[in-house]
Amino acid sequence: MSDDELFSKFFTIEEANATLPLVKAIATDLATLSREVIERRERLATLHNNRRPSKTLDAYGEELVQIEDELTKDAQRLREYVEELRALGVEPKNGPEGLIDFPCQMDGRAVYLCWKLGEPEILHWHEIDAGFRGRQPLYADSIAGDAPLGDEQM
Repeated sequence: MSDDELFSKFFTIEEANATLPLVKAIATDLATLSREVIERRERLATLHNNRRPSKTLDAYGEELVQIEDELTKDAQRLREYVEELRALGVEPKNGPEGLIDFPCQMDGRAVYLCWKLGEPEILHWHEIDAGFRGRQPLYADSIAGDAPLGDEQM
């Protein structure tokens, strides 16, 4: 599969940074809800593990069912946030951390511009298969440039 088939859109650095306010708003909601869902799922698992089996549904059991229903609804909301981001052409990589990748063409190959919730702008990139650990500083001219983006105005 070619890069053009793999991605619906390629961003320039300027386009990615211009999209960042909307991406940040969605990523903030995604990160907050992701962390809440993880915490509630862990708590629910603990409650289930500590609960004695019962043939009747008591108030405690009804509350557990209600929590499970809320988690199902929240899981759907999480999927909707992910789809919103993908509709913008970006790839959410880690919900709780707010990690987002923007497909980009650099030096004739596809890479990701990499942004994490809390960063002021896109300052890193990585190879498609490298992931967050492969992040490298983004330079104004290109990957081989001299000055990191934050040091110079484009």
